[in-house]
Amino acid sequence: MTMESLDGRAFVVTGGGSGIGRATALRLMELGASVTVAGRTEERLREVVAAGEGLSGTAMARVTDVRDPEAVEGMVADTVERFGRIDGLVNNAAGNFVCPAEDLSTNGWRAVIDIVLNGSWHCASAVGRALIAADRPGAILSVVASYAWLGHPGTVHSAAAKAGVVTMTRTLAAEWARYGIRANCISPGPTTTEGAGAALWATAAERERVLESVPARRFAEPAEIADIAGFLLSDRAGYITGEVLSADGGQSLGAQVYGTPVAELTRPRTTAPAAGR
Repeated sequence: MTMESLDGRAFVVTGGGSGIGRATALRLMELGASVTVAGRTEERLREVVAAGEGLSGTAMARVTDVRDPEAVEGMVADTVERFGRIDGLVNNAAGNFVCPAEDLSTNGWRAVIDIVLNGSWHCASAVGRALIAADRPGAILSVVASYAWLGHPGTVHSAAAKAGVVTMTRTLAAEWARYGIRANCISPGPTTTEGAGAALWATAAERERVLESVPARRFAEPAEIADIAGFLLSDRAGYITGEVLSADGGQSLGAQVYGTPVAELTRPRTTAPAAGR
C-alpha cells in the first residue's frame, strides 16, 4: 500500500507523451490524481490517457507547445475547467542533441533554450499564478540534468537552459513559499527512453560508453523516476523546497582524474569473492 496519496488533486505533466513524462503521468493517476497530459503529438498523448484507464485517477490529452505562453495559459485554464482545480506541474518538456559548441548554430541554441528554459518558465508562471489566485498550496517539479551544474562537452545549449531552470526553481521556492507553493527539481541519470536513446547514445558502442559512466552499471527505468516525482509532489515532501534530487546511479560522482577508471571499478564481477570475505 503506497504511502503517497494525490486523491482529488490535479496536475499538468508536460512532455507527457513518452518516456519519463508518460511514466509520471501514469504514476500520478495511480496515486489518484487527475492529469493533463501535455505535449505536441496528439496521438501519443491520447495513448497515455488510454493507458491510464482503470487507474484511480483520470486524465485528458492537451496538445500544447510550451514555447507559446498563450497556449500554456489556455492549457492551465482548460485543466481548471475540466478538473475544477490545479495543484501542480511537472516540467518535463525538453529538447536536446549533442553538438560541439563551435558547431552549434544560433537556431539550435534558441530551440533548446526556448523549450527547456522559456517553456519551463511559461508553465511555472501560469500554474503558480493560478495557485496564488485560488489561494491553494501546490508543487512544481522540473526535470533537469547533472550537467546543469557540472557542465558536459556537447551540451552547452541544454546545460545552460537546465542551469537556468535550477536557479529559477530555487528562486520560486524562496518567493512562493509564503503561498504554500513548493518548487523542486529532479535530475535523472541515463534513462531507458526512446527520445534520450536516439539523441544521446545512438549506437551500441555509445550506449555502452554511457553505461560505463554509471557506478550502478545500469540505466534508470522511467517508472523509477516517476515514483520519485510522485513523492516530491505529495504531502510527504511538504517541507522540501528549492532542492535538486539526483537519481542517476552515481553517474554525477563518477568524473575523475586520479585512480582506477570508474568503468573498471564498476565492471560486473567475473569471479566470486574469496571465502570469508
